[in-house]
Amino acid sequence: MKKFLAVLLAALMTLSLVACGKSDNGLIKVGIINNDPNESGYRTANDRDLQAMFCEANGYEASFAYSLKNDEQIAAAQKFIQDGVDYLLLSAADTSGWDSVLQDAKKNGVEVILFDRTIDADPSLYAASIVSDMDKEGATAVEWLKGQGLAEYNIVHLQGVMGSAAQKGRSGALDAQVAADGAWNIVNQQTAEWSAEKAQEIVQSVIDSGAAFNVIYAENDDMAKGAVAALDKANIAHGVGKDVIVMGFDCNKWALEELLAQNWNYDGQCNPFQASYIDDVIKTIESGKAPAQKTIIMDEKGFDASTITADDVNNYGI
Repeated sequence: MKKFLAVLLAALMTLSLVACGKSDNGLIKVGIINNDPNESGYRTANDRDLQAMFCEANGYEASFAYSLKNDEQIAAAQKFIQDGVDYLLLSAADTSGWDSVLQDAKKNGVEVILFDRTIDADPSLYAASIVSDMDKEGATAVEWLKGQGLAEYNIVHLQGVMGSAAQKGRSGALDAQVAADGAWNIVNQQTAEWSAEKAQEIVQSVIDSGAAFNVIYAENDDMAKGAVAALDKANIAHGVGKDVIVMGFDCNKWALEELLAQNWNYDGQCNPFQASYIDDVIKTIESGKAPAQKTIIMDEKGFDASTITADDVNNYGI
């Protein structure tokens, strides 16, 4: 089984073993499973934050595994457990399928800490969860869109990787609103898997079909960027007071600058800086205590192009 897992990991995913320094018995050994850092600006910031924290200077020996696929992440988690990590830090590609991994971790004395994304698992199987409230992110965005008072909402909905907590939360609120109000219509609902290029292709296909739309609801900034590229190519006006409302999530600095220029309309914050919270949880456990909070929700907000300031861009842009 060990040989099979090693071959699977080598063939299917990028496994980055980040040695922050020489191995030492005094270091806390952590295995960190994350999505591809190149997935988005959010993920790049999230990975950079984790790598800065979990290094020898801070008392850690860290190994990082990256994948956007749940089965590959699960294989990496099993290998980390076999390697005897003290802590398994997990940002799951999908919310389901983690029970057996978490049970194995518990049997082997490995503490599991979730970050960035929730999973569908018994809370007794992990020590803490440091996450964004994706449902709230979606609800905040939809409430903002309702407040625009359009006579009719014809929406191109660009979804993230299906099954991820971010996709479920950001899609759920919009799906519920569309089901409840006949003035809200989905012109196209399709996953672009967080990719600007795929988003541009989808929006271009909608434009080519001749379907009328007045809202782009993109579940991350990169997909919003791709959508805007298609709009620009077709000379379709977008932004404040224009033909198409553009919405994104994550609050990349360049995206907030688009709001400041009123080329986009809304951006929902998703806070990537979770490493210090994880470090606090680990220090608490190492002291022999249980974390004061099982679930820590990152503080987040939504930004409107009509009210955003340059200070907001500098303070909240990632």
